[in-house]
Amino acid sequence: MSYDLIIRNGTVVDGTGAPRIRADVAIKDGLIAEIGEISGSAERTIDATGLIVAPGFVDPHTHYDAQICWDDVTSPSCWHGVTTVMMGNCGVGLAPCRPEAHEIAAWDLVNVEAIPFDVLNQGVTWDWETFPEYMEAAARRNPGLNLGFLCALTPFRHYVLGEESMDRAATTEETDDIARLLRESMEAGAFGFTTTFAGQHVGYQGRPLACRLASDDELRAYCKVLKDLGRGAIELALTNEVSRIDASERKLLDMLLTESGRPVTWLALLNRDDDPDAVQTTLKENADLIERGGIPQCTCRPFIIQIDLRTPFIFANMDCWNPVLNRTVEEQIEILSDKGFRDAFREALKRPLIFSSRWNVMTILEVSDQSLAGYVGRNVADIAAERGMDPVDTFLDLAIEDQLGMQFNYELFNSDESRIPELITDSRLMIGLSDGGAHVDALCDAGYCTYLIGTWVREQGVLTLERAVQRITTEPAAFFGITQRGRIAKGLAADFAIFDLDTIGSNKTGEMRFDLPGGGRRLVMEARGVEYTVVNGEVLFEHGKDTGSRTGQVLHSATA
Repeated sequence: MSYDLIIRNGTVVDGTGAPRIRADVAIKDGLIAEIGEISGSAERTIDATGLIVAPGFVDPHTHYDAQICWDDVTSPSCWHGVTTVMMGNCGVGLAPCRPEAHEIAAWDLVNVEAIPFDVLNQGVTWDWETFPEYMEAAARRNPGLNLGFLCALTPFRHYVLGEESMDRAATTEETDDIARLLRESMEAGAFGFTTTFAGQHVGYQGRPLACRLASDDELRAYCKVLKDLGRGAIELALTNEVSRIDASERKLLDMLLTESGRPVTWLALLNRDDDPDAVQTTLKENADLIERGGIPQCTCRPFIIQIDLRTPFIFANMDCWNPVLNRTVEEQIEILSDKGFRDAFREALKRPLIFSSRWNVMTILEVSDQSLAGYVGRNVADIAAERGMDPVDTFLDLAIEDQLGMQFNYELFNSDESRIPELITDSRLMIGLSDGGAHVDALCDAGYCTYLIGTWVREQGVLTLERAVQRITTEPAAFFGITQRGRIAKGLAADFAIFDLDTIGSNKTGEMRFDLPGGGRRLVMEARGVEYTVVNGEVLFEHGKDTGSRTGQVLHSATA
């Protein structure tokens, strides 16, 4: 028999957790046709001798909603063997959107996901209004990866309520309109809806992100859409204090699970230096909700962020910082210099929610004014002691001295790597949280798949290869009801990550590039050891090089 592609002599890890086998894999018309010893011919053959042939990795948490307008390969995820991404997380997105609201939608992404406004202004094509039209526009671009879309509630509420969506709950009639739009989007192929309960998620003009104003009655109506259809999932940025769930957050998670009858994934469980027992306490106290499908997400990497006070997302959950957002540098400096602001910041730090003010791990990464270059690599605590000043004042003064161009590096969570195995070996948690496409100049965790295998399988032996692959393929695919991907089996979609187990990996910190629209900067994470990324039977990346093939699909929740 003649095939389109045969992958010969590889070691197949099928994504189910089953032991690896030596086998050939044949592909025809974008599907897996045969597995085993294959004698037929093919238009192309890949010699996978010495390589692992795994299902393409499935990333459950990305923010590529804008980036797909200018980047048809969805980098850097594609470099790391990811073949399917889920977008629209945390309640913020770009559809539906009326033409007069383009700027508001863009500023929501600026404030929540730290994507520069100039990049969005130049890069977003706006060749849609409704959510189904947004999905159609994505398909027209012939993407390199498979794209799954979640309905972010903020643009849905804004589409119906206008700017009042940032001030109040919807009326019964407005709720019905939003639910109708959500149903239309689900029927067009969306995988569910997303929202946020997190105080740091502020949108246009520093006002609460519109989805945060949704009432319980609203959310029940949106859950009913999923329940009626019998498909879809909910993603929820839940915790205002990382890894801790308070009574109101627990009540919300319980309600979403009950009213939808669908799984809910929530953010996030990460180890905290200031509260080492937070994760295990939360798992114990909410075991019943997790058992019912309230699945927390975690990451397998240290959570390292770059902080830039021109876009101070990391502090957005502190009310005193809201006036700093979306201002000119001159206006920001005036606010940051004010004693009243500094005192309020100091007071807020007494009860840390996200930023824990460990000034000894806040290091200067980069400066704009080279007269300050001597501070690069030093931490704020030491500089404060040297200056005989309070660390808060030192931190703000340093930024102001560099006209807010100074870049700080901060180990936010998971800094004790010896405790990461507690997260990634716990089957109650979903490994993901890459945030691909967001916080573009602050962090890049899109390489978590290669880091998981390189660090925790090969180097540390914490997971078997079979289990690690299962955790980043079958498990996230199953959560979203995707049965045609995430496994290597006859008749399924031919998505593969083919890699060298001896070399696969990625670093802890990324590399800054200036490749966004208008020359905007972003952190990217290079991959090692991924020899081929295959999407729907065509090679997208070969030895790290783009082949030009574009066979990704916009996935439909009813048929995926």
